[in-house]
Amino acid sequence: MMMTRRFALLGAAASLSGCSALSTLNTAATPLNTYDLLPVTGTTPGRRSGRTLLVARPDAAAAIATDRVMIKPAPLSITYLPDARWPDELPDLMQSLLIRSIAGTGRLGYVGPGEGGPVPDLALLTRLDAFQAEVTGDALSVTIDVTLTVLRDRDQRVIASRVWRQSAPAADDSAAAIVAAFQTVLNGLLPDMADWVAAA
Repeated sequence: MMMTRRFALLGAAASLSGCSALSTLNTAATPLNTYDLLPVTGTTPGRRSGRTLLVARPDAAAAIATDRVMIKPAPLSITYLPDARWPDELPDLMQSLLIRSIAGTGRLGYVGPGEGGPVPDLALLTRLDAFQAEVTGDALSVTIDVTLTVLRDRDQRVIASRVWRQSAPAADDSAAAIVAAFQTVLNGLLPDMADWVAAA
């Protein structure tokens, strides 16, 4: 019940419009703990090619495209962990995770964001539809929902597209436990994504 009450209060606070300017300034001045996520390399062996891959910055709704850790205390309510942030805005963080995970397979000649890199053979487009913690009753879990699309760069022809969605429970409602649950989900998603892209 403590978990439910905490996030219910967070949701209620997020919906209030009459917060004082002083309170807002004090909150903005409070430093937040920064939590990072780690790449996970694909595991399926395959022949190395000289193909180059551009990984575009993922698309995401404004509520997700931030450096704050999103919480949904109710289906139609959004708030953020008050004491935690990502090291970059989430689309930039996810782009970095995908680049390092795909490059780690060793199956492509070059994997990068495109700035200053070679002319790509392939382009990877990413859409983030969910990257959040969710409260259901007394339970707290995290959900990641990602769509990947591989294009042939020279004519923009779609080669393959696939959706990944996975959840995992958080041990408790602390920031460290919530971030650990995000990493647990990524440990399952990133290797599969990396292998899928490398084989496209």
